[in-house]
Amino acid sequence: MKNILVLCDVLEETAPLIEQANILATAFKSKVWLIHVAAPNPDFVGYEPGPQHERDFKASKLRKEHTFLQKEAEKLRNSGIDAKSLLLEGPTAETILKKTSELSIDLLILGHHSHGKVYKTLHGSVSDEIIRKAPCPLLLIPDNK
Repeated sequence: MKNILVLCDVLEETAPLIEQANILATAFKSKVWLIHVAAPNPDFVGYEPGPQHERDFKASKLRKEHTFLQKEAEKLRNSGIDAKSLLLEGPTAETILKKTSELSIDLLILGHHSHGKVYKTLHGSVSDEIIRKAPCPLLLIPDNK
């Protein structure tokens, strides 16, 4: 197992995922990729970008997400693990599946959040789509909240 990808979906809840990646990467001398997929720019999906304060808010949020990922990767590197962080934009499931193939990922670690039927009907489930289409083994860590 050379490459482990950790999907940092809800950044504040990634500690158990990164902890598991740390254990496995130490045991198998694997490289760890921490990846967060942000929503695409509004103009990417066919909408006007909106007023300047909305663009500034989005830019600030992306900077915070990027900084978070960099700090978490640095913690892994300080413990002797080769770790990289990537902040990507795009449709979440499609972007993760594409990056999983591009990086030759051997294990994908992701959290699984429970949503009600109405939510799933309206929004779908990113983890469900990844589970169905992943080109590699998965380690699902449930959100126990």
